[in-house]
Amino acid sequence: MPQTTRSVITFSKREGGMPMPHLLDIQTAAFQTLLVPDDVEGERQDVSLERVFRDLFPITDVNEKYKLEFLGYALGEAKYAVEECIERDMTYAAPLKAKLRLDVYEEVEGQKRLKNAIEKEVYLGELPIMTPLGTFVINGAERVVVSQLHRSPGVVFEEDTHPNGQRLFSARIIPFRGSWVEFTIDIHDVIYVHIDKKKKFPATALLRAFGHGNNADILKLFFATKELNITGKLEGRQEKREVIGSLLAQDVANP
Repeated sequence: MPQTTRSVITFSKREGGMPMPHLLDIQTAAFQTLLVPDDVEGERQDVSLERVFRDLFPITDVNEKYKLEFLGYALGEAKYAVEECIERDMTYAAPLKAKLRLDVYEEVEGQKRLKNAIEKEVYLGELPIMTPLGTFVINGAERVVVSQLHRSPGVVFEEDTHPNGQRLFSARIIPFRGSWVEFTIDIHDVIYVHIDKKKKFPATALLRAFGHGNNADILKLFFATKELNITGKLEGRQEKREVIGSLLAQDVANP
C-alpha cells in the first residue's frame, strides 16, 4: 500500500529543538572532578581528594612529639574490568596510596627541634570507581548513588509529648565532622546521652569523662553555690533558716 507524505507546516520562529543533554554527565563529571586523574600543578588544591586530605592533616600527638604530614596521593588503575568484577562478584575499585611524612621532634634546652623525618608511600585501601554508566560495582552488584540531604552543623532543640501528656525535651549537637551527640530526658526527668544513636548512658558519666569527677563539681556547673558556716550562734541560725529546702552540693563536714 503506497504511503502518502504530508507536508508539515511549523509556525515557530526557530526551527529544531534543543539538543538532548547527556544525562549521565551529572554523575560522571562530578566523580571525575573528585578524582582529577591528571596531576596538574595546582589543580588539586580546591577540588578532589586533595582538599579532604588537607583538611585532616597534619596529625599531631598529644605531646607534640610526632607530626604526620600529607604530601600527596596517587590513584592506581583498576585490576579488573567492569564485566569481570560483575562475573567474579568483586568491587570495581582502584588502589589509593598517599605519600606521608612523619616528623619526630626532640626537646633541646627547652626548645623543640626536628630530630628525624621519614617519608613513605602508604597504601590506604581500594577506592570504588564509577563506571561509564554512572554506577558503582560493589561485590558484583551495580549500585547508584542517591543524593541525600545532610543536616547543617549546629545545635538542634526539639520538644515531644509523651502519651501520658508529659512534655519531653531533647537536644542534638551536629558537628561539621565527627560523632553526633544527643541529649534526651525521660519521663523521670533523667538526662541521657546518645553518641551516634548508640546505647544511652547517663549524662553525668559524660561530664565525669570531661574532668568533673564528683557530684559537687557537676552541681556547680548548673547551680550557684554558697559556702555556709552553720553554728549555734544567732548568725548561724539565720543562715540555717535560709538554706532549708536547698540541695547540698557536697557532704556536710563537722569539725
